[in-house]
Amino acid sequence: MTDVSVDIDEPGERRFATITDDALANLRRLIGVPITDTVEPWCYEATRDNIRHYAHGIGDDNPLWCDPGYAAQARHGTIVAPPSFVFALNRILSGYVGGLPGIHAMWAGADITWHQPIKRGTEVSATAHLKDLIEHQTAFAGRAVQQIYHVDYRDAATDELLCSGDSWCFRTERDTARELGTKYEKAKARPPMRYTAEDLEGIYGRYEAETVRGAETRYIEDVSVGDELPAMTKGPMTVTGFIAYAQGWGGLYIRANRLAHQQLRKHPGLGIANAFGIPDVPERVHWENDLATDVGTPAAYDYGPERCSWLTHHLTDWMGDDGFLRRHQCQIRHHNVVGDWITITGKVTGKGVDDEGHPVVEVEQVAHNQHGDVSARGQGTVRLPSRG
Repeated sequence: MTDVSVDIDEPGERRFATITDDALANLRRLIGVPITDTVEPWCYEATRDNIRHYAHGIGDDNPLWCDPGYAAQARHGTIVAPPSFVFALNRILSGYVGGLPGIHAMWAGADITWHQPIKRGTEVSATAHLKDLIEHQTAFAGRAVQQIYHVDYRDAATDELLCSGDSWCFRTERDTARELGTKYEKAKARPPMRYTAEDLEGIYGRYEAETVRGAETRYIEDVSVGDELPAMTKGPMTVTGFIAYAQGWGGLYIRANRLAHQQLRKHPGLGIANAFGIPDVPERVHWENDLATDVGTPAAYDYGPERCSWLTHHLTDWMGDDGFLRRHQCQIRHHNVVGDWITITGKVTGKGVDDEGHPVVEVEQVAHNQHGDVSARGQGTVRLPSRG
């Protein structure tokens, strides 16, 4: 194999794998090939409990997802899943990538189209394939590989298409990111966040001001280009919050005992020894600062699909029960580390009709952390009913 990674001149022992031309060439041969050896999803069905657990994992208390009595009186006559619930229905869309053993994977974005709501009781089947590999030069880790997958979701009973989309991870060399990465120089130099009671009261006041549009229909005629959406707050980030998301979403590699052993045996490059010398999964970057800093980030950080879910939560709170999120694109720009909090804002940038003739509005979103760093960007296409 030809090692094409950046040479590390800084002191320190190389601990992790490097990207090689041979490994990339082998992975490239899988582009377009259906993935048949897939890990089972966290959820096969959209049950009442699965939907509620996912919604609560992103801090979403919309009764359309969580209250059967309320939902029975709404448009669909039953509980429906929040749009981002699709991440719990397939691990490939969530970042379960292969082909480059020992190379770190960071979920970085998605472009998802929903064709119809996923109602309570729906059993879902999914198909996936590797769509593309794109090489980049990054401030975070030098050479990086953008690994893009496509997934289609269907109603297992009717074969109707429910949702389709692409998602991507950036594959980076851990040693290179830690020793030579420049993206987080300022963030690493900052002292950890410490909050006063007054600081927290200000953040909690933002939560108190948030509302769910719910049964109050938002009509297309009532929306104008330039309208600003109410801001949404997430954080301050805690490991507890990251675990809450993993409970509803399922995580990528979280396993215990015999199942953990079977996973590491199947994927020998997956395990990284912890402080006790026990091989454990790289997903620990979301709750262990030591491993997070080893891969080049400032501290333990949130999940990418979690942050995408916050952006769609922002839209569903605004659009109300009679709206429908047709499409959403998101790009992760900056890690949210423990102690951070973000503000999501949005603005209506267009009005028109979609490819099926439904009236829609286009919304641009941006999330900033408390330092002003851009955490994520989103673009949503929302169907709204017309009085006509």
